[in-house]
Amino acid sequence: MSKEKQLVSQYLENISRDALEKYQYIVRNYVRDRQGVYALFRRGKLYYVGLAHNLRSRLQTHLRDHHAESWDRFSVYLTIGDAHLKELESLVLRITKPQGNKLKGKFLRAENLRRKFSYDIHQTQKSELISMMGSTVLIKKIRLVKRTEKPAALAGYIRGPMKLRASYKGNVLTAQVRRDGTIRVAGKKYFSPSVAAAKACKRRSCNGWTFWKYERAPGDWVLLDYLRR
Repeated sequence: MSKEKQLVSQYLENISRDALEKYQYIVRNYVRDRQGVYALFRRGKLYYVGLAHNLRSRLQTHLRDHHAESWDRFSVYLTIGDAHLKELESLVLRITKPQGNKLKGKFLRAENLRRKFSYDIHQTQKSELISMMGSTVLIKKIRLVKRTEKPAALAGYIRGPMKLRASYKGNVLTAQVRRDGTIRVAGKKYFSPSVAAAKACKRRSCNGWTFWKYERAPGDWVLLDYLRR
């Protein structure tokens, strides 16, 4: 059983500004050359959120900068590494919208699902209307697969073109799924992800559903088999 990946290694919560000023040398030792996220509070309410690759310097700065008189307590969270530090700060900013922060948090590659949500609602309402009113409602034409060809295995699981990738013997293999569900590998078309996988890695057989991965969301690659769940 795999262990969960740890993000926060140490934290100090709800500490008064007076304690920071009086015992700066102790706090400095805790945060010296450490990275993480910190929060400033005013009368129990979140005032400001920030990230820092040098928390010691940043906390000292807030004791005398233009935020100096706007907070009375603070919390600090020391992270293991800084790979996701910026996105963590953005996430907190978008949820809490602190008064002292002027900038809105931005994500690197995240997809905004608002448009997709609107489209899916529209499609659901359209299906409901067809169900209630019958064939008098105009139904969107569907492309028919040629009678000489069998339906592609992915046809019933996708809504449009997408990319596939897989790691094999230290190499990254790629493929392109077309709108009709067929898969192109090295310029050739395949109807089954398993056949496409076998051809890509030059084996007699291969389970394509557990070989290929697709990008479920920006940066989030999961096994193709997830589509069948």
